[in-house]
Amino acid sequence: MAGDPQTEQRQRSNRVIAASASAFVAGMVGMAYAAVPLYAMFCQVTGYGGTTQRVEQYSDKILDRKITVRFDANVSGGLPWDFKPVQRDVTMRIGETTQIAYQARNEFNVPTAGRASFNVTPELAGAYFNKVECFCFTDTSLKPGEALDMPVVFYVDPDIVNVPELAQLKTITLSYTFFPIDAAKPVAVAPAGKDGRTDTKTQTTEIGG
Repeated sequence: MAGDPQTEQRQRSNRVIAASASAFVAGMVGMAYAAVPLYAMFCQVTGYGGTTQRVEQYSDKILDRKITVRFDANVSGGLPWDFKPVQRDVTMRIGETTQIAYQARNEFNVPTAGRASFNVTPELAGAYFNKVECFCFTDTSLKPGEALDMPVVFYVDPDIVNVPELAQLKTITLSYTFFPIDAAKPVAVAPAGKDGRTDTKTQTTEIGG
């Protein structure tokens, strides 16, 4: 006995809707996985969000016009470091390759580790701020009291003067922030008790925890 045509039609419609919904969900998941690398690539190409450019060659053109680059330093997440630029600013010609340095000192009594992120302001200038050498996104470990000079080699792309919004720009600020990273957690051992034995209980100190 044949089934109800209307019932069969509704079942077919339900199957089509279910298949379409599954395809849509699968597509959204794929787009989500692709979004992160695509966004990172977009930032590198456009300088969006103050993302600077990483290059391996120096500028082949230097303009007579000068620009001042200021340097900012921050620490976050409880990282016990004294972090600062060796010099607060530098004035150079646009296109001229310049080297400066930041210094970090571990002020804690155990080894600690950090990783730096960065940005440039104004954000639109990020696409024209080219770094040849940088310590950003590199794990850095410091022993108790240890200090480290970290160089940054960069230049400002001469094409910046062709951008209407940046044509009269006089100052760029390069800012770094160091965050703590997972490392060997320092352990403080309790002093020996009256019986001369060391207490087996230990206290773990997590940086930024």
